[in-house]
Amino acid sequence: MGAVLGDVLGFAAAVAVSPLPIIAIILILATPRGRLNGVLFTLGWILGLAALGAVMLAIASPAGASAHKQPATWVGALKLALGLFLVTFGARMWHRRPRDPSQAKLPKWMGAIDRLAPVKIFGLGLALAALNAKNAPLTIAAGASIGSAGLPVGQQIASLAIFVVIATLGLLAPLAVFLLGGERARTTLGNWKEWAAQHNVAVMAVLFFVLGLKLFGDGISVLTS
Repeated sequence: MGAVLGDVLGFAAAVAVSPLPIIAIILILATPRGRLNGVLFTLGWILGLAALGAVMLAIASPAGASAHKQPATWVGALKLALGLFLVTFGARMWHRRPRDPSQAKLPKWMGAIDRLAPVKIFGLGLALAALNAKNAPLTIAAGASIGSAGLPVGQQIASLAIFVVIATLGLLAPLAVFLLGGERARTTLGNWKEWAAQHNVAVMAVLFFVLGLKLFGDGISVLTS
């Protein structure tokens, strides 16, 4: 189990520092129902990651993700494909990044966050975790790594739970600052939002490129072993 955690913690950390969800929760916390909406957004995020990871584990076990304690061929092919996707996506993001960080623009949907009902806030957290083109490949890769390790079911679930917790730290930090930070919380969160907005594209481009190369290498290793 230790080897599996070592393999998936990098994916979890990359999900955790994804700037867009962090910006989203900071904007949500600034709304009149910020306390409730912030918790609902985080719960939706947790459910989205857990559900996508659980689906991957459910697919991996009966599909023979682990053959004689070694990852099956299809796991290698999946990692190879995900790695290629992330490398390509990262290179494209880097090429399209704003040359002047101060000119970076946030997605238009963020402008409507203050008008969303609590149930839609929950759904937004769910979607950003499970359906986002940036986070979903990392969660799928983590699920494939866990499922391909030949662990007992209990250890698979525990590994996925640890992945979800680490991947949620990026949201838990601003939520904790908001709930415990008092008067200084808004200033602190505003500074975080400003930095994340300016460097969102560059941060994610580098992360995707590095993790994509790792997945690509892992896939080649599995296919040639």
